[in-house]
Amino acid sequence: MGFVETRPVQSAVLPYALAGEDVMASAETGSGKTLAFVVPILEQLLADPDRTGTRALILAPTRELAVQIEDAIQGLTYHTPVTSAAVYGGVAMHGQERALKAGVNIIVATPGRLMDHQRSAAVDFSRLTVLVLDEADRMMDMGFWPDVQRIVTTLPAKRQTLLFSATLSDEVLKLTTGLVSPAARYVQLGKAGGPAESITHTVHTLAPREKVVWLARFLRETDGPTLVFVRTKSGADRLTRELSRLGVPAAALHGDRSQGERLAAVEGFRSGRHPVLVATDLAARGLDIEGITHVVNFELPDTAEAYVHRVGRTGRDRSAGTAVTLVAPDELRALRALEKAVGIQLQ
Repeated sequence: MGFVETRPVQSAVLPYALAGEDVMASAETGSGKTLAFVVPILEQLLADPDRTGTRALILAPTRELAVQIEDAIQGLTYHTPVTSAAVYGGVAMHGQERALKAGVNIIVATPGRLMDHQRSAAVDFSRLTVLVLDEADRMMDMGFWPDVQRIVTTLPAKRQTLLFSATLSDEVLKLTTGLVSPAARYVQLGKAGGPAESITHTVHTLAPREKVVWLARFLRETDGPTLVFVRTKSGADRLTRELSRLGVPAAALHGDRSQGERLAAVEGFRSGRHPVLVATDLAARGLDIEGITHVVNFELPDTAEAYVHRVGRTGRDRSAGTAVTLVAPDELRALRALEKAVGIQLQ
């Protein structure tokens, strides 16, 4: 797959994970966390002559991230007998159910759809040895944590648990009590909760009515794929229409679009068919598209964590990236608060 050496998060995590220890790891977005948990799982499976049944469960907060992780697993297991399946909502359950009942070795799932399959007794976790929570801070927020807790109660108590995220707050660490071993290893790479150092941050102050015209001109003058973030689903659709009207082809990505539409938007952006993707924070977690040169915050994010995850779609694997934030004059106080929370000055 072209990998020559491990990245820092992989070098830090692999010795503990390969030894079967529980790990909580926090590292910058784009730092290679996926392979840090996939490789130990594969090593364990390939060393076992009797690898039947589901041995590993990877929980992810979004369909896009689940598909992305499973794609990485497929690439690594192409010449091996290890099997895997992605389980997520928005598509028919029949194909997923067949894979689950067949006992695929690795399941990558979003919590809601996995619980649907558990209710129909389609999945058997009796032989499970590894649980992974990717993007743990979001998995543990109020929307996901109850489902995660219910799923964990159905898993064998004796297992290895790995948690990975770009940000691990004190609140999240408290919620891990009982989920990971008291002796779990904690790994912190880079500045806690901060964006990658390879990203350049800029700010432009504009009246709200000026933002669309400024953005259209910026996009026409910018080379390379650009990801634009807005706060709401309707806002993503509206901005996509306005950019198209101004001669900038773009696609929208948000939770109200069908799974087919979401996949088409991501793949069209990945292939370069449309160089601009307008998205809600759905795309801020785990979306790994090589070569994104610019991220634009068309609207100021609500939290420092959201800013870190948004801008983390660029500047991945130590490559250069640019994050542009558009603010209205009445948002300058909120911008200063964001700077303080993130720990950097936005120019």
